[in-house]
Amino acid sequence: MTSAEFRALAEFRYRIRLFMNGSEEAARKAGLEPQQYLLLLALRGLPLGREASIREVAERMQLRHHSVVELADRLERRSLLRRERSREDRRQVILHLAPRGEKILTRLVKQRIAELRTAAPTLVRALTAVIRSTQATKSRNARPS
Repeated sequence: MTSAEFRALAEFRYRIRLFMNGSEEAARKAGLEPQQYLLLLALRGLPLGREASIREVAERMQLRHHSVVELADRLERRSLLRRERSREDRRQVILHLAPRGEKILTRLVKQRIAELRTAAPTLVRALTAVIRSTQATKSRNARPS
């Protein structure tokens, strides 16, 4: 690994963290914990055809099942989401965004997309630097001695 690769990856991670920290701060200002915001986003942003089961949301958030259950409990108490049993498998719980949750999430997502439009060029440059640095190392290592 070269120093350039380390620097490029560190810069890319820094740029992502700046964006993520902004998201966390925006969530707090809206009265949500960052993980609650991420659960609402994961729920609303599921790929077409995916059912919003606890298991699916846990996978999308890369959290354990019980962590998502606890987050859902808190959000349900605040009337930001609701649960229902799956019609196909009564053992599964399906999460639904409540109108109040939709309203808060929409406001946050609009803010974050506006911020991303501003941050995108820097993020793209940082990612491009990572890719270029690793490609340069690959080509140097692929040359016959």
